[in-house]
Amino acid sequence: MTEQTISSQIGTGRRPRRLSDGMFALLLTAPGLALLAAVVVYPLITALITAFFKQSLVEPGREFVGFQNIVDVLTGDFFPLLGQTLVFTLGTTIAPFVIGFGLALALNSRIRGAKVLRGLMLIPWLIPGVVVSFLWMWIFNANYGVLNAALESIGLIDSPQAWLANPTTAMIAVIVAKTWQSFPWMMVMLLAGLQTVPVELHEAAEIDGAGTVRRFFSITVPQMSGIIGLVILLEFIWNFQHFDIIYVLTGGGPAGSTQTFATAVYETAFDGFDLGHAGALGLLWMVLLMALVVVYVRLSEKGEKR
Repeated sequence: MTEQTISSQIGTGRRPRRLSDGMFALLLTAPGLALLAAVVVYPLITALITAFFKQSLVEPGREFVGFQNIVDVLTGDFFPLLGQTLVFTLGTTIAPFVIGFGLALALNSRIRGAKVLRGLMLIPWLIPGVVVSFLWMWIFNANYGVLNAALESIGLIDSPQAWLANPTTAMIAVIVAKTWQSFPWMMVMLLAGLQTVPVELHEAAEIDGAGTVRRFFSITVPQMSGIIGLVILLEFIWNFQHFDIIYVLTGGGPAGSTQTFATAVYETAFDGFDLGHAGALGLLWMVLLMALVVVYVRLSEKGEKR
């Protein structure tokens, strides 16, 4: 059916009005588009416009300052923040990938109870980020934390350590907590990719005398290059804008050692009450994210062509 007929007809002898497929589809999607505009588009545009004004949460009115807020952010803490954000993002992308790939290889080898193990390993991914944060806050606690008790019992430390209060170890602790939450998703996606690799290729390589390691790098990795690239890039994008685990565990501290773009924007806007600088930082952050999204779309298109 190529056209939708409007059932109502005014007067006798008049031909019924017809609605094209395109207009009918637009009418169907209009409520969803209106909701998207109200919840996402309008707040986003408002926040971006704020970047060009001097505006505070505690003072009425605002003053247009042009690019001054952006200049202040770029000459201030932007590049240290970028560095810390990249440290967190790379750590929480590489570590889950390595763990997830290793587990995917193990589960793909048809070990006994693989389905049960797969289900159990998904639990960290299903737990909300705030709950994960409180769990690891208890593990890292300096007074009664499980980590300190375990390390003291085997003699690796002599006294309890304040993992979340030490600038040297706080970022590592946050990365560990996020890794624990993220690796199941990596595992599931990579396991799905492994199951698409033709078994015949491994059998032929084994007959030719290729060992396990050589088959992995010569067959498995090339066959999965598309899914590996997309999974890593998608996880990188998500971690680049991650907020909840960092904020609950450390709040960006101690001494700003775990501060990222996400926590810095929140702190600038709602602790420092400076909406202008928060908007400028958010604008620059969004530009970086858009560049990553463009790369993701390009890789997705190449994967579809294959």
